[in-house]
Amino acid sequence: MTLTQSLLVVFILLLFGWAIYDEWILDSRRGPTRLKVALLRRSPVDIAIFTALVAILIYNNITAHGPVLTTWLLGVVALLAIYSGWLKQPSIRFKDQGFFYSGIWIDYHRITAMNLSQDGVLVVKLERKSLYIRVKHINDLEKIYQFMLTVQ
Repeated sequence: MTLTQSLLVVFILLLFGWAIYDEWILDSRRGPTRLKVALLRRSPVDIAIFTALVAILIYNNITAHGPVLTTWLLGVVALLAIYSGWLKQPSIRFKDQGFFYSGIWIDYHRITAMNLSQDGVLVVKLERKSLYIRVKHINDLEKIYQFMLTVQ
Protein backbone atom coordinates (compact mmCIF):
# COMPACT_ATOMS: atom_id res chain seq x y z
CA MET A 1 0.00 0.00 0.00
CA THR A 2 1.43 3.34 -1.03
CA LEU A 3 1.55 6.49 1.09
CA THR A 4 -1.34 7.98 -0.91
CA GLN A 5 -3.53 4.95 -0.33
CA SER A 6 -2.62 4.90 3.37
CA LEU A 7 -3.58 8.58 3.72
CA LEU A 8 -6.84 7.95 1.88
CA VAL A 9 -7.69 5.07 4.23
CA VAL A 10 -6.95 7.24 7.27
CA PHE A 11 -9.05 10.06 5.83
CA ILE A 12 -11.93 7.66 5.08
CA LEU A 13 -11.81 6.20 8.59
CA LEU A 14 -11.87 9.67 10.12
CA LEU A 15 -14.81 10.79 7.97
CA PHE A 16 -16.71 7.56 8.66
CA GLY A 17 -15.97 7.84 12.39
CA TRP A 18 -17.24 11.41 12.46
CA ALA A 19 -20.42 10.41 10.61
CA ILE A 20 -21.14 7.64 13.13
CA TYR A 21 -20.32 9.91 16.09
CA ASP A 22 -22.51 12.73 14.83
CA GLU A 23 -25.44 10.56 13.81
CA TRP A 24 -25.74 8.06 16.67
CA ILE A 25 -23.34 8.67 19.54
CA LEU A 26 -24.17 12.34 20.20
CA ASP A 27 -27.79 11.45 20.95
CA SER A 28 -26.76 9.41 23.99
CA ARG A 29 -23.77 11.43 25.25
CA ARG A 30 -24.31 13.60 28.33
CA GLY A 31 -27.83 12.31 28.93
CA PRO A 32 -30.88 11.94 26.76
CA THR A 33 -31.61 14.45 24.02
CA ARG A 34 -34.50 16.63 25.13
CA LEU A 35 -34.81 18.66 21.92
CA LYS A 36 -33.28 18.15 18.49
CA VAL A 37 -33.63 20.95 15.95
CA ALA A 38 -32.66 20.76 12.29
CA LEU A 39 -30.28 23.46 11.08
CA LEU A 40 -29.72 24.96 7.66
CA ARG A 41 -27.00 23.34 5.61
CA ARG A 42 -23.82 25.22 4.94
CA SER A 43 -23.00 26.24 1.41
CA PRO A 44 -23.44 23.21 -0.86
CA VAL A 45 -21.07 24.82 -3.34
CA ASP A 46 -18.07 23.87 -1.18
CA ILE A 47 -19.00 20.19 -1.23
CA ALA A 48 -19.71 20.36 -4.96
CA ILE A 49 -16.24 21.79 -5.59
CA PHE A 50 -14.61 19.17 -3.37
CA THR A 51 -16.55 16.36 -5.06
CA ALA A 52 -15.62 17.71 -8.50
CA LEU A 53 -11.95 17.79 -7.50
CA VAL A 54 -12.15 14.20 -6.30
CA ALA A 55 -13.88 13.26 -9.57
CA ILE A 56 -10.97 14.84 -11.47
CA LEU A 57 -8.54 12.79 -9.38
CA ILE A 58 -10.52 9.63 -10.16
CA TYR A 59 -10.50 10.47 -13.88
CA ASN A 60 -6.74 11.14 -13.84
CA ASN A 61 -6.09 7.92 -11.98
CA ILE A 62 -8.15 5.90 -14.48
CA THR A 63 -6.62 7.51 -17.58
CA ALA A 64 -3.08 7.13 -16.20
CA HIS A 65 -3.80 3.46 -15.44
CA GLY A 66 -3.13 4.04 -11.75
CA PRO A 67 -3.84 1.54 -8.99
CA VAL A 68 -7.43 0.32 -8.88
CA LEU A 69 -7.40 0.53 -5.08
CA THR A 70 -6.71 4.26 -5.28
CA THR A 71 -9.68 4.71 -7.61
CA TRP A 72 -11.97 2.88 -5.19
CA LEU A 73 -10.67 4.81 -2.20
CA LEU A 74 -11.22 8.11 -3.99
CA GLY A 75 -14.75 6.97 -4.85
CA VAL A 76 -15.43 6.27 -1.17
CA VAL A 77 -14.12 9.74 -0.26
CA ALA A 78 -16.48 11.27 -2.83
CA LEU A 79 -19.44 9.30 -1.45
CA LEU A 80 -18.66 10.32 2.13
CA ALA A 81 -18.37 13.96 1.03
CA ILE A 82 -21.74 13.75 -0.71
CA TYR A 83 -23.28 12.17 2.39
CA SER A 84 -21.88 14.75 4.81
CA GLY A 85 -22.59 17.73 2.57
CA TRP A 86 -25.94 16.97 0.98
CA LEU A 87 -27.64 13.98 2.61
CA LYS A 88 -26.93 14.42 6.33
CA GLN A 89 -29.08 17.00 8.07
CA PRO A 90 -27.10 19.13 10.55
CA SER A 91 -28.80 19.58 13.91
CA ILE A 92 -28.43 21.01 17.37
CA ARG A 93 -29.14 18.72 20.31
CA PHE A 94 -30.31 20.19 23.60
CA LYS A 95 -29.65 18.21 26.79
CA ASP A 96 -30.32 18.93 30.48
CA GLN A 97 -26.95 20.61 31.19
CA GLY A 98 -26.02 22.00 27.77
CA PHE A 99 -26.22 21.41 24.04
CA PHE A 100 -24.22 19.96 21.17
CA TYR A 101 -23.64 22.34 18.28
CA SER A 102 -21.46 21.08 15.41
CA GLY A 103 -20.33 18.21 17.60
CA ILE A 104 -19.07 20.52 20.36
CA TRP A 105 -20.51 20.48 23.88
CA ILE A 106 -21.54 23.85 25.31
CA ASP A 107 -22.74 24.18 28.91
CA TYR A 108 -25.67 26.49 29.55
CA HIS A 109 -23.71 28.42 32.20
CA ARG A 110 -21.28 29.60 29.47
CA ILE A 111 -24.08 31.55 27.74
CA THR A 112 -23.87 35.25 28.53
CA ALA A 113 -26.65 36.46 26.21
CA MET A 114 -29.05 35.29 23.53
CA ASN A 115 -30.46 37.45 20.76
CA LEU A 116 -32.63 36.88 17.74
CA SER A 117 -31.71 38.72 14.56
CA GLN A 118 -34.30 40.04 12.12
CA ASP A 119 -33.58 37.29 9.60
CA GLY A 120 -34.28 34.50 12.11
CA VAL A 121 -30.74 33.72 13.26
CA LEU A 122 -30.37 32.88 16.94
CA VAL A 123 -27.18 34.49 18.28
CA VAL A 124 -25.83 32.76 21.38
CA LYS A 125 -23.05 34.78 23.01
CA LEU A 126 -20.47 32.84 24.99
CA GLU A 127 -17.52 34.14 27.00
CA ARG A 128 -15.23 34.66 24.01
CA LYS A 129 -17.28 34.13 20.88
CA SER A 130 -20.76 34.05 19.45
CA LEU A 131 -22.63 31.16 17.83
CA TYR A 132 -24.93 31.91 14.91
CA ILE A 133 -27.62 29.24 14.87
CA ARG A 134 -29.61 29.15 11.64
CA VAL A 135 -32.60 26.85 12.04
CA LYS A 136 -34.24 25.15 9.08
CA HIS A 137 -37.80 25.95 10.17
CA ILE A 138 -38.50 29.32 11.78
CA ASN A 139 -41.05 27.72 14.14
CA ASP A 140 -38.21 25.83 15.82
CA LEU A 141 -37.01 29.08 17.36
CA GLU A 142 -40.14 29.08 19.53
CA LYS A 143 -39.38 25.49 20.59
CA ILE A 144 -35.84 26.49 21.54
CA TYR A 145 -37.16 29.48 23.50
CA GLN A 146 -39.68 27.35 25.40
CA PHE A 147 -37.05 24.72 26.11
CA MET A 148 -34.55 27.30 27.41
CA LEU A 149 -37.22 28.66 29.78
CA THR A 150 -37.79 25.20 31.27
CA VAL A 151 -34.07 24.48 31.67
CA GLN A 152 -33.08 27.72 33.36
